Amino acid sequence: MAVRHHYFAAPREAVWAALADGARYADWVVGTREILREDPAWPAVGSQIEFAVGWGPLKYRNRTVVRICEPLDRLELEIKMGLLGAVRVAFQLLPWGEGAVLIVDEHPLRGISAGLHGPPGEVVLSLRNRLMLRNLTAIVAEKKREGAGEPAASRVPG
Repeated sequence: MAVRHHYFAAPREAVWAALADGARYADWVVGTREILREDPAWPAVGSQIEFAVGWGPLKYRNRTVVRICEPLDRLELEIKMGLLGAVRVAFQLLPWGEGAVLIVDEHPLRGISAGLHGPPGEVVLSLRNRLMLRNLTAIVAEKKREGAGEPAASRVPG
């Protein structure tokens, strides 16, 4: 099971706002090319985001379903990947001084991805999640700047 901890120099409300923003899902979830459909109720339990993954001309349609949502504390997603199966990604958000700690726990549930689960897969998931957390950190910082009233034109792109 790939578990990562990440500290954000922002209040957990800011981190939660980024996690709960379905329109930005493709901006931080590694491998997601574009959002095809976002359920307006996102991130309510049972709501979904349909998205495309792939590289170059290869493009596949997948979806993420919210299984558990406890605002500001916990978000658990099931990513359904067709023949590859399904993966559970759980986010637990803890207040930590002036900031927040996000714990990400990802593991395959069923399908081909579950059969490939083991040390090599853990390394790949760990690297992927490190990049995902870097992307999420950039979005939290961007939302923090926007909340401070800094105009978009004065921001330097990531």
